[in-house]
Amino acid sequence: MCEAKNFYIWLLQIVALLGILALCLWLILRPKPPNYTIVDITIPPGSLASSEGQNATIYYDLEIENPNKDSSVYYDDILFTFFYGQDTVGQKTIPSFHQGRSKTRQVVDYLEVKPSVWKSFHNAISNGKAELKASLLTKVRYKTWGQRSKHHKLDLVGKLPIGSDGKISGKKKKIKLRHSSKKWRRLLLRQLEAAKLEQYQS
Repeated sequence: MCEAKNFYIWLLQIVALLGILALCLWLILRPKPPNYTIVDITIPPGSLASSEGQNATIYYDLEIENPNKDSSVYYDDILFTFFYGQDTVGQKTIPSFHQGRSKTRQVVDYLEVKPSVWKSFHNAISNGKAELKASLLTKVRYKTWGQRSKHHKLDLVGKLPIGSDGKISGKKKKIKLRHSSKKWRRLLLRQLEAAKLEQYQS
């Protein structure tokens, strides 16, 4: 009876040890989400010169970093949107791509500003009180040791103070995007539904 009890205690210790090892291995190998940082925003002088906004553009430099040493990342299409208040300033889709381990990708592009939003946004820039909100939506899959994970949704935002020169103002010149709040996600969902309706009607 005593030997059987000792055997079960030994067996439980082995199972507990294996469980702890499995947990440690999972924590070590669990992929970290990519880092998204807006490195630069530029509204060219030609756009700032007029409040009409027929050809106003915003140039941006977005840095996408894979911090994982053991996992590569497969990105779905990335929906990148700028907002002024609750209005959509402009939108861009970054096509899907694969990113290797510990790699960083720079996305330098521009988007056209909606004329209906530009006048109020331009006035705020002239007064040095403009603030853009950047929103990023995508899904990613991680590949670790040859195995691909399920999709993980990323919903990130960042606030960008814009100076009268059309560039990011303040001490922080690089803005890291972070997880959005539930309130912001509801607003973004309404904006996306409105944009889809507008495209359908046009």
